[in-house]
Amino acid sequence: MERKGLERSAKATRRRAQLMHARRRRRAGFTLVEMLVVLAIIGLIVGLVGPRVLNYLSESKVKTAQIQMENIGSALDLFYIDAGRYPTTEEGLGALVQRPASVSSWSGPYLKSTGVPRDPWGHAYLYRAPGRDGPYDVGSNGPEGREGSASAISRSGLGK
Repeated sequence: MERKGLERSAKATRRRAQLMHARRRRRAGFTLVEMLVVLAIIGLIVGLVGPRVLNYLSESKVKTAQIQMENIGSALDLFYIDAGRYPTTEEGLGALVQRPASVSSWSGPYLKSTGVPRDPWGHAYLYRAPGRDGPYDVGSNGPEGREGSASAISRSGLGK
């Protein structure tokens, strides 16, 4: 009789353990609906925040280009003080880091970097002397990299 009672309690214990294991297994994962809700929320956040972040990044690149062009303009003014003229279009901005053969009173390099910096989009800055509104123009073709594009940025020398 004792044996039957032990068998029944053992069976009941096993059955309880199986039920608890089944409940745990059902609760262990996420349902498809829960996953879709989470993905929808993430999509909304990315859709609302993403464009603003990209806009800030774009604006910061434009500001970086403007600051670099101001620095190049200052270096061109130092070149003018030493040489009595601005570099020609042919000499280009390279005259700020390496002495042109036609200049004897060069005290450069006038830029801290070892070479002429590139714009934030990886393109070379444009230089023209004489410029449209001053002794020189310094510019960037912007993110598109095409001359005359709507995103182009320029700076004219103020003249001496």
